[in-house]
Amino acid sequence: MIRPVLTEIGIFLIPFAIYALFLIATRSGLLVQSSWPVQIVAKLVLGSLLMVVVSFILLAHFSGAPPNSTYIPAHIENGKLVRGVEK
Repeated sequence: MIRPVLTEIGIFLIPFAIYALFLIATRSGLLVQSSWPVQIVAKLVLGSLLMVVVSFILLAHFSGAPPNSTYIPAHIENGKLVRGVEK
C-alpha cells in the first residue's frame, strides 16, 4: 500500500521539480521568495493535481485482471509451491 502512495506523491512533485530545475538553469535563485510567486505555485498545484487525477484514472482503467478472468492464488500442491495464475 505504501508504494502507490509514494508513486502519487512523486507524481504530484514532478511539476515542482521541473520548475526548480528551470530556476537552477536560469540562475534565478531557487530559494528566493520572489522566484516562487503565488500565481506560479497555484499553477504548479493545479498541474500536479491534474497529473494525479489522470494517473488514478489510468491506473483504474489499465491495471488489474482482464474482464471475465479468474485468478487462482499461489498454493501448495503435492508439497510444492505453485505460482498464482489467471485463467
